[in-house]
Amino acid sequence: MEEFVIEGGIPLRGEIVPAGNKNAALPLLAACLLTNEPVTLHNVPRIRDVLDMRHLIESVGAQVEELDPTTWRIASRTLRPADLDLNLCRRIRASILIAGPMTARAGELRLPPPGGDVIGRRRLDTHILALQALGAEVTYERMFHFQSRGLKGAEILMDEASVTATENAVMAAVTASGDTVIHNAASEPHVQELCQLLNAMGARINEIGSNTLHIAGVPHLHGGEFTIGPDYLEVLSFVGAAAVTHGEVRIRNAGVRYLVMVAEVFRRLGVQWKVEGDDILINSEQPLKVVSDLDGAIPEIKTNVWPAYPTDLISIAITIATQASGSILFHDWMYSGRMYFTDKLVGMGARIILCDPYRCLVQGPTQLFGERLESPDIRAGMALVLAALAAKGKSKIRNISQIDRGYENVEGKLRSLGASIERVRG
Repeated sequence: MEEFVIEGGIPLRGEIVPAGNKNAALPLLAACLLTNEPVTLHNVPRIRDVLDMRHLIESVGAQVEELDPTTWRIASRTLRPADLDLNLCRRIRASILIAGPMTARAGELRLPPPGGDVIGRRRLDTHILALQALGAEVTYERMFHFQSRGLKGAEILMDEASVTATENAVMAAVTASGDTVIHNAASEPHVQELCQLLNAMGARINEIGSNTLHIAGVPHLHGGEFTIGPDYLEVLSFVGAAAVTHGEVRIRNAGVRYLVMVAEVFRRLGVQWKVEGDDILINSEQPLKVVSDLDGAIPEIKTNVWPAYPTDLISIAITIATQASGSILFHDWMYSGRMYFTDKLVGMGARIILCDPYRCLVQGPTQLFGERLESPDIRAGMALVLAALAAKGKSKIRNISQIDRGYENVEGKLRSLGASIERVRG
């Protein structure tokens, strides 16, 4: 098993370019199944989850040609409703994204229950209800069986603003007969990019970026070309890394338009950046002081659906807070397991009270010390990398395959900024 060995206390300096957005690449690859013409995707991140999704779409008949390492041409001329690989589906939550396009175009799919990060219960009901509203038949006996003799447009009220369920519903609806309206739709950047790709392929989706999507069904989609935007989760992870090491980092092509709300939340932790075009610059003189509420009360950072603060960034914010002066409450109501990595920060010297599975109180700053750690999931794993970079002494982080699922060449990028980090076999 591979692990990271990190010597902390070195300020990061330099510049990086983030990889393409993982959470956009996964549904975009699934969307390529909707047409028998080639689709070319640029800026594809080379990470484990994306490679797993590639294997999944290839297993149902897609052919993937690499024009260069980050440019893929996907041709799905004929599809077969094959049973998807059980082990692959256990490794990747996004396997559920195959359901919408396969039900729409092939009319059938057998899908094992998807896996992914263990951060609490992650229900699939919203996916099933949306596809059933469009006319799909769904049964379950140790695996899901999706069938359709032709989908029809419908008015859908999502029972939660689920990102992947919205993506599934959109992919199923674009070639359904008639019109579809999706209420309480997710509107994250990656949902917007999926809709933009589908429109480039001939779909008719309106009100992109809102919580109500209007879709006029078309008989078929054609090929297309699309460039995946920067991964804002990677961008903000490196913002955090620069802040906790008192470094100075420029992040090029950062996708500034998507960072407005997160910038406000980071400001409450005493982290600020300068915008230059589509670059952001984090300087070495960060306040790193918690901004109290107007009445002097302890402030709260609470996750919510986009454009509010995303759940995937709560672990990064908690780690930053360990290095900021003051007390702050974190509340992630979405996932009951998201906070459980905090015991590892406590073991490094952080002052954190775990109030319940959804909330923790952080009091900083504290000197962190190197420790032996294990990455429990993608985002907590990256948060532990940040903690190790800020710590005094050497840390070893095991189970880094979790981090590899969401971050491309993270150790190479950190080394280019001066960090002491090595990937070794433990």
